[in-house]
Amino acid sequence: MKSAEIRDAFLKFFESKGHAIVPSSSLIPGNDPTLLFTNAGMVQFKDVFLGDDKRPYTRAVSSQRCVRAGGKHNDLENVGYTARHHTFFEMLGNFSFGDYFKRETIGYAWEFLTGAEHLAIPKEKLWVTVYDEDQEAYDIWHKEIGVPAERIIRIGDNKGAKYASDNFWAMGDTGPCGPCSEIFYDHGPEVAGGPPGSPDEDGDRYIEIWNNVFMQFNRTPDGVMHPLPKPSVDTGMGLERISAVMQHVHSNYEIDLFQNLLQAAAKATGTTDLSNQSLRVIADHIRSCAFLVVDGIVPSNEGRGYVLRRIMRRAIRHGHKLGQQQPFFHTLVAALADEMGAAYPELVEQQAHITKVLLAEEEQFAKTLDKGMAVLDQALAQLKGDTLDGLTVFSLYDTYGFPVDLTADIARERGLKLDMAAYESAMQAQRERARAAGSFKVDYSNSLKLDGATDFTGYDALAGEGKVVAILKGSDTVASLQAGEQGAIVMDVTPFYAESGGQAGDTGYLSAAGARFEVQDCTKQAGHHIHHGILQDGVIKVGDTLGAEVDANVRGDTVLNHSATHLLHAALRKLLGEHVTQKGSLVTAERLRFDFSHNEAVKPAELAAIEQMVNEQVRNNSEVHTDVCDMEQAKAKGAMALFGEKYGDEVRVLSMGDGFSVELCGGTHVKRTGDIGLFRIVSEAGIASGVRRIEAVTGARALASVEEQSQTLGNVAALLKTSPEQLQDKTEQLVASHKALEKELAGLKAKLASMASGDLVSQARDVAGVKVLAVKLDGVDPKSLRDSADQLKNKLGSAVVLLATAEDGKVSLVASVTKDLTARLKAGDLMRHAAEMVGGKGGGRPDMAQGGGTDVGALPGALESAYSWVESQLS
Repeated sequence: MKSAEIRDAFLKFFESKGHAIVPSSSLIPGNDPTLLFTNAGMVQFKDVFLGDDKRPYTRAVSSQRCVRAGGKHNDLENVGYTARHHTFFEMLGNFSFGDYFKRETIGYAWEFLTGAEHLAIPKEKLWVTVYDEDQEAYDIWHKEIGVPAERIIRIGDNKGAKYASDNFWAMGDTGPCGPCSEIFYDHGPEVAGGPPGSPDEDGDRYIEIWNNVFMQFNRTPDGVMHPLPKPSVDTGMGLERISAVMQHVHSNYEIDLFQNLLQAAAKATGTTDLSNQSLRVIADHIRSCAFLVVDGIVPSNEGRGYVLRRIMRRAIRHGHKLGQQQPFFHTLVAALADEMGAAYPELVEQQAHITKVLLAEEEQFAKTLDKGMAVLDQALAQLKGDTLDGLTVFSLYDTYGFPVDLTADIARERGLKLDMAAYESAMQAQRERARAAGSFKVDYSNSLKLDGATDFTGYDALAGEGKVVAILKGSDTVASLQAGEQGAIVMDVTPFYAESGGQAGDTGYLSAAGARFEVQDCTKQAGHHIHHGILQDGVIKVGDTLGAEVDANVRGDTVLNHSATHLLHAALRKLLGEHVTQKGSLVTAERLRFDFSHNEAVKPAELAAIEQMVNEQVRNNSEVHTDVCDMEQAKAKGAMALFGEKYGDEVRVLSMGDGFSVELCGGTHVKRTGDIGLFRIVSEAGIASGVRRIEAVTGARALASVEEQSQTLGNVAALLKTSPEQLQDKTEQLVASHKALEKELAGLKAKLASMASGDLVSQARDVAGVKVLAVKLDGVDPKSLRDSADQLKNKLGSAVVLLATAEDGKVSLVASVTKDLTARLKAGDLMRHAAEMVGGKGGGRPDMAQGGGTDVGALPGALESAYSWVESQLS
C-alpha cells in the first residue's frame, strides 16, 4: 500500500465518521509565539482546544506537514542515524473538540488499523500503552476491544515528577493536558528490542505508530489539575511510520516516499550505495528545506531562517562527505516535486523559487566549508583525548558558519565529544540565536478569560455605543478607572479596529456623561477588542455604556495605506515573480511598510514599474469588493492568504482592480482604488537574507513627497545655475570636471613630492654605515607618503626611510626599507616602534609598513628616535 493511498484512506475513513477534512496548515504557526514550527497536527487547532476559537465542526481529520528541528521537539541530530527520525514528516490525526472521548477514539483507531476493509494489520501484532492511573482507557482496551492484558502496558510517572510520563501529554508548562494511549507495532522476534517500558524499549522491534491523547485537565501555574468542562481528543500517526508497516520494511527510508529521493540524491552525489547514511540525511533534509521555503522561510542567521540554514548546511556537508564538491542539493527539488507534488501542488508551483533559494545558500556555504573543514580536521588531528574544546567549536561557528550540530555530527562520526559547557560560555548572544526555539514559551493561563467576543462594527461606522464588560489596569482586572489612570477597556460592541494583519489599531475616544477615555491603541485577545489609553476625566465602571468615536482622519489615512499594500503585493508578484510572499507588514496613518521574499535588490527600473503599475490601478478607480465566505470558497476565488495570519473558517475576501489583487484580509479598506489618490515608493532595502523591504506613502503624503522632491531639484538647479530639466546634463559635466581636476591635482602632488625628495636626500644621516631619513612632510596627504618614500629610496640607493604627516589631530606614518637591508632591519618593526610613540599602532611587510596615531605632539620625538632604533638593531 503506497503512502499516498494510506493518507487518502485515513482521511476518507474519518470523513465517514463525521469528521471534517481540514487541509494541512503552514509550517509557520499562525499568530503563535509559543512555537518555532508546526510540529504536530493539533497546532492549528490549539485555540479550539483552549476555548479561544470555535469552528463549525466538532470533529476534524487532517494530514499535517510537520518540522521538528528546534527547541523541545528537535530530531535533527538523530536524522540519518536511526530508522524513524525525520526533520520533516506528515502527521495523520483525528480530533474531537468536546465531542467524543476515549471510547470512540480507541474504537476508531482499532477499526482503521485492523479492519479488513482498511489497513488489515493482524491484531496480534499490536501492543498498547496507557497511563498507569488511567483505568478507564485500560478497561476499554481490555474489556471492549479485547486486547490481551499481556499486550497492554501501564506507564507511570517515569520522568521524575508527578504527571511527567511517556503516557501523559501536555501542551505546555500550563494549559490543557491529559493521559495518552499509544499503539505499537511488533516487527517480530527477528528484530532486536523489547516492548515499551522495558530496558530494551529503544530497539527497533516495537515501534509506536499511533498516539491517542485524552485532554481532560487544565494545569494552572500552581500545578493543580482542573477537569476540563469538555474533554477533547488529539491523535497522531506518522505517515512514514505506518507506511513502513504496510510496506513490510523496518526503516522509513525504505518506503516509497523516500526511494526516489534516495536515488536522486545518489545520482547528484555520484554514490551507488543507497543504504548510505549520508544519503538518508540528504533525502530527509530536502523535504524540510523545500517545504520551509514554500512557507516563506529563507536562510538567515536568526530564528526560523537559522534553523533552515542549519538543516541545509548539514545536508551539504554530507554531500561533501560523499565526494560531491559542487552545488548539488538544489537539484533534488525536481525529484521532490515529482514525488509529493500531487499532494502538495505548491511544491510544483514554487519549484523554480525553491531551487534558486537553495542554490544561493549552497554557493554561499561552499565559500567557507572547505576552510572550516581544514580547521576542524587540523584541530581533531592535534586532539589529545576524546573531547574537542569549546573554543574551537565556537570559532568554527563564528568564523566559518559551522552550526554546532554540524561540528557535533563530524565529531560523532570519529567517536569524539564536544566540550559544550565551554562552547555555550563563549557563544553568549549567538547561543540564543542558535537555540531560538527555547524562548518560545507562554503561560496559557494569562489569557483574558471572558465569554463571547466583541462585536466589531467598524467596517460600516466610525462611531457607536458599547457596554464595558471588563477593565484592566496593568495585568489586573479592576472594577473601575479613575481620572488620570491608564488602563484598558473591553466593550461588547466597538467600531475600533484592533491591531491585526499589520494594520495599526484605531485611536479616538470612549465617553459617557462626565467621563472621557482617550484610546491610544486597540488590540485583540481571544476575540475581544481591548482599548488601551488614559482616562482624562470622570470615572468609568464595568457595566457602563460608552459612546465610541474613532479618529476619522487617522483611520482614513490608514485605510489608504492598507489598500495600497494589497496593490503593491500584487504588483510585486506580477513583476518579480510568484515566489514573492509577504514576510511582514506595518500599516499606519503615516506610511506603509511591506517585507517580502526576494533574493536580490529590486532594480530602480523595477521599482519604477511597480510604482507605475500600482498607480495605474489607482487611476482605474475600480470598486473594492469584500465577500465573506468559507475557506474553500475563498480559495476558489483565487484568494491568497498572508504570511503569519490566522484565519477562521469564515473569512473576508478582498478583491481590488477587477481581480488584480485577491487576498484574505480582515482589515479596513477604501471603497474604490481611486481613493488612494497617489502611491509613491520612498525606499527599498534588504533587511535579512532573502528578505526585502519597501516603504511607501499614499494620498496627501505621497503628493507632499513629490512636491518636496520637486522643490529640492529646483534648489539644486539654482545652485548650479541651470534649470531642473538640464540638471542631469549639468551634473554629468561637473562630475567629469571634478575627476579631471583630481587627476591633475594628483600629478602636481607627485611633482612636488619629487622636488621635495631631492631636497630631503641631503638630510639623511649615516647610522652604522646605513643611510637613515626620518622627517615630517607638510601639506602632503597620507596617500602621497608612500610615493614619496619610494622616490627617496630610489635616490638614496640603500636606506631606511620613515615619513610622517599630521592633519586634523591625526598622525600618518610610512616606513620603508630597501631590499638589501630587510634581513637586518624590518619596516614593520620600525613602524610599530614609531606608532606606539604617537599613541597608535601599525605594521606591514619587511620592506614597507604603514601606521598612525593621535599624539601629534609626540611626533618630533618619534621621528628622532628612528635613528637610535636603527643603531640598536644593527649593534
